[in-house]
Amino acid sequence: MIANAIPSYSVKELNSAVGSLLERGFAPRFLVQGIASRPQVKKGHLWMNLTDGEATITVVCWASRLNQLGYVPADGDGITVVGKLNFWAARASLAVQAIDIRPSLSTVERRFEAVKALLTTEGLIDPAARKRLPLIPKRIALLTSVPSSALADMLKTASERWPLAELLVVPIPVQGAVSPQICAVLEQLNQAYPYLKLDALVLARGGGSREDLMVFDDEQVCRAIAAFCCPVVTGLGHEDDLTVADLVADHRAATPTAAIVTLCPSRVSALQTIQQQRLQLMQQHQWRFKREKERLQQRHQMLQSVQPLTVLQRSRQQLRQRQQLLKALSPDRWLTRGFAKVMQRDGTMLESVNQANPNDDLVIHVRDGQIGVTVQSVQTNLD
Repeated sequence: MIANAIPSYSVKELNSAVGSLLERGFAPRFLVQGIASRPQVKKGHLWMNLTDGEATITVVCWASRLNQLGYVPADGDGITVVGKLNFWAARASLAVQAIDIRPSLSTVERRFEAVKALLTTEGLIDPAARKRLPLIPKRIALLTSVPSSALADMLKTASERWPLAELLVVPIPVQGAVSPQICAVLEQLNQAYPYLKLDALVLARGGGSREDLMVFDDEQVCRAIAAFCCPVVTGLGHEDDLTVADLVADHRAATPTAAIVTLCPSRVSALQTIQQQRLQLMQQHQWRFKREKERLQQRHQMLQSVQPLTVLQRSRQQLRQRQQLLKALSPDRWLTRGFAKVMQRDGTMLESVNQANPNDDLVIHVRDGQIGVTVQSVQTNLD
């Protein structure tokens, strides 16, 4: 009775029953985190072990899915696998079939620090070597995914701030294992620079998790940015996201929109500046006109002062003034007031009794004539 109550299976039947039990009793899709161990591609399929230090499970990603992944882990990378259970009944083998594989934040940080240290040692991360941004850019290349909200925001902001700037939109993939494509685009633009005459390049990507920005920590992408011929501005993710590309670039903006704001001047501010400069020019012109007018008037007055007729009139005026002065100082002026002047025969003015002797002939000049006299006596005043 007891023996008949125990189910009896063949190996195939047992394995099939276990597989059915797993399919019915386990989630059809789940997340599992761990460290990738010995990943390798066999016949196009990715095989690896996933461990947390205490247990290990096999993970497989079929070739059809692997080609769609944006990230392939390296040995020792911390990863998160989106998967489902895969049970092979033929050999009772259990594995996690990976639908998606994402790097963990610790893996992103480790790669960030490694590439940063390498490029810093080589001098590619050096604030002193950064190119200066153009004051008024004429042509800007925008490297981002197309279409995207980041591109729409950048185009709108550029149109509002500085519509004179020509924008060259260059589509690139911005997530996953796409570093070769980004490097190829940067190289093509670098080679075409003599014809394109770019003033700046914006490398942009909208928001997302830090893991989604891992391609911008890629060593080759960062080297291509450092070698680019014109200033590079990055606007990657959110304000608190920092990638190695941000450190290598000539300027790091917090967002794609902020990158355009950094490059494009404000036409409102530019208009205000022009109006102020116009006012200053007008004031300077008026001041200069006034100064030149005063200078011309001074020269006209100077020319007037040296004209022959003016010189003659001025000389006549001076002569009349001198004549009046001489007349005012002349001794003859005193004769009209009853005074007289005594002179010797030779015309010498007699100023003292010591100049006269008895019997000297003198001439006395009065207002209306002269009187000839002979000195009878000379007497000196006693003090």
